[in-house]
Amino acid sequence: MSAPDNTKIRNDDISLGLLLETLAGASELPLVFHYDDRPVKAGYHVTEVKAAQFAALDCGANPEAWTEIFVQLWDVDGEDRAHMPAGKFAAIIRKVSEHVQLEESAKLTFEVSDGVRPMQLYCASLPRLRDNAVHVELAPRPASCKPRYRWLAEERSKAIACCGPASSKSACCP
Repeated sequence: MSAPDNTKIRNDDISLGLLLETLAGASELPLVFHYDDRPVKAGYHVTEVKAAQFAALDCGANPEAWTEIFVQLWDVDGEDRAHMPAGKFAAIIRKVSEHVQLEESAKLTFEVSDGVRPMQLYCASLPRLRDNAVHVELAPRPASCKPRYRWLAEERSKAIACCGPASSKSACCP
């Protein structure tokens, strides 16, 4: 197996480092995660942060290796609580990093449950500042076919190389 290559994170995923960097400038503002078309409840907890290294074989028989950080959110009500400040979330991550190696370039996955429904996996979008809070949209993490994604990326690269501005007189362009 090759060493973990976190440069292959999909465009709709953010890394742990990017999330923390974005939150650094808004540490006093509430951090509100959204999933399934609604915000997490104000009493949500970060119940677990896990770091994992994966080694796998994809459906095209290609070896894969990557690191991933899992942040588990328990979506519960809290009496007289506001959403957690972004700085507190960052402090939780820093505390975990004192005991567990958290690679900032790692793919970031959120596990969310209300304590009744099963945990679901989500990927996070870039945090957005609105209504005096930091909002992070969580989208369900879909299954994927890495060989297909690689093939599509190669096809896009060929099209850009063939018909890009630098080669507009190429024989492959109309």
